[in-house]
Amino acid sequence: MVSAILAVIWALVALGCWRTRRTEPARIATLVAASQAAATAWPEVVPVAMASWLVGGLALPTGLLGTWVRRIFAAVGLAGGVAWSVSLLLSGGSVNVGWALASAAVIGLVTLIAVAWRCSRATVERRRALQWVAAAAVAMAAADAVMGALHLLFGAPVELLTWLVAALILLPLGVLLGELPRTARYAEWALIEAIVAAGLAFLVIGVYLVVVLGLGRMPVGGERDILAASVVAALVSAVLALPARVRLSTFGRSLLRRTEAPPEEALASFGARMTRAIPFDELLLQLAESLHATLGPAGAEVWVGGDGTLSRTVSVPDRPADRMQLTDRERVVLGRTRIAGSSWLTVWLPALLTTQPVNAPIRVAPVAHLGELLGLLVVRRPAGAELYDEDEDRVLVELARQVGLALHNMRLDTALQASLEELRQRNEELQASRLRIVTAADNSRREIERNLHDGAQQHLVALSVKLGLAGQLLDEDRAAVLELLEELRTDVQATIATLRELAHGIYPPLLRNHGLEQALRAVTRRAALPCAVTVELPGRYPEEVEAAVYFCCLEAIQNAGKHAGPEASITVQITADASTLRFAVGDNGHGFETAGTLSGAGFVNMADRLGAIGGQLSVESTVGSGTCVRGEIPAVSVAPAVSA
Repeated sequence: MVSAILAVIWALVALGCWRTRRTEPARIATLVAASQAAATAWPEVVPVAMASWLVGGLALPTGLLGTWVRRIFAAVGLAGGVAWSVSLLLSGGSVNVGWALASAAVIGLVTLIAVAWRCSRATVERRRALQWVAAAAVAMAAADAVMGALHLLFGAPVELLTWLVAALILLPLGVLLGELPRTARYAEWALIEAIVAAGLAFLVIGVYLVVVLGLGRMPVGGERDILAASVVAALVSAVLALPARVRLSTFGRSLLRRTEAPPEEALASFGARMTRAIPFDELLLQLAESLHATLGPAGAEVWVGGDGTLSRTVSVPDRPADRMQLTDRERVVLGRTRIAGSSWLTVWLPALLTTQPVNAPIRVAPVAHLGELLGLLVVRRPAGAELYDEDEDRVLVELARQVGLALHNMRLDTALQASLEELRQRNEELQASRLRIVTAADNSRREIERNLHDGAQQHLVALSVKLGLAGQLLDEDRAAVLELLEELRTDVQATIATLRELAHGIYPPLLRNHGLEQALRAVTRRAALPCAVTVELPGRYPEEVEAAVYFCCLEAIQNAGKHAGPEASITVQITADASTLRFAVGDNGHGFETAGTLSGAGFVNMADRLGAIGGQLSVESTVGSGTCVRGEIPAVSVAPAVSA
């Protein structure tokens, strides 16, 4: 019978999830309902039903087994349940109660750990669903403890195991309440109430067990009836004590025309919540709800912002989103204001009074940190209500101070995260740059080897062959020897020129001996397009700086020669001041559309060269208007000028 009821409850959970379009939780609830129904018809399938409960607990609250750890536990549980059921079907035996209880305890422990682990890292919506499940689990544990104690003291209920299993009905009810939008918002309240009620129930049961065992004997006859009645009365009193106190306190305040809760309650509750790992948006919502219950029965709002722009983040009751733009003077005045009322707002923040009834008390506490305005706390009372007193103003100011500190810390955390992200990106760029440098060095070595093999080496081999031939012809044909020697002289000059070009590509001697101006002018004489060079430098720079500028300009000149067009011309300008060396290589050619980031091997190589010495590269280009490659190298030391 209990198994059938559990199957029906899980079916209702699945239906509720389907209606709220929670597809994944609905599928898990359907699986548990189907396995529970099968266990009702065939008791041998009970282990499979227990395994489905484990899967459901691990999938809370999304209905997905999101990590490999949860998938492994679910797979092991299902495999164990299927193997157990198959063995029962083959042997014709029944489920051992002891093993079933032990398995249920393990399942409960694993599920509890999984729920607690996910609850601290879940979003607000998912945390509420988990809190409803936790509240149901706490209530179920309390109910099982009470029934166990009653059975121990009085022997009732007789079928203890049946009642313990029946208490499982609370778990699917908790899952269902967590999935329904109307009840999800009460999750935290339900969990707190469940913990309080369960704690009081455990206290009552513990006290009675100690008293009875202290008597040295179990109650008999009429003693059992009296003791049972007193236990029930104590449990009911414990459960109703807290709600009764709240209602009586409310009634007492109403007699004194104080319908709000004490303002200190909002201050204490906010301070307690700040010590927990609660997301900031949820913390502000809870703050607004507390202010509405204590200081602002007509409305409570929290405005957050910066740089003179404030936005209504949360409000109770809910109000449309709004934004205020403050002047610099208003920001300064608000940042130095302790608390403000209607008269002050009429001068400085009239926008907050547009929907405020006449004679309706209002208080605004600026949220600031070290004089910087970070937000506002706004509370309102109905028209004709009592004015705010000094104690209430003090509580509101203290709340604003705590919110300001929390906002400041959140900004610091955000800035830290942004810095860490920037460092991570810089590290990735550095690794990529190092890889490109190593690759470029390898490519340069291979190119030098290829040029030596295909150029100078071939010339030297030809010279060797021709010298041998000249030796053979020396006594036979003098004219042919003279002609061959002339060819050898020409070949030697060609070999020398090849080696000079190769050495110039590795590191030009003009740059080393005479500096940037003469080295670049030598480049322009071999450029494919007309090129004008202007160099205005106070002297020589470190070798690595001059090499970076030279090869960047050389790359830009070669790129312009390839892509600017035959009618274009090139200008090279190199200037410097006390702190920065700058160069610009421009052309009036075809141009191209830049994508916002440097692309192409040439631009990447130039950026890497400059980045290695702290410089930066930028490229400006427009279709039809040419291209300009600019580079800056800051804080370079100038060596004494070297005369040519």
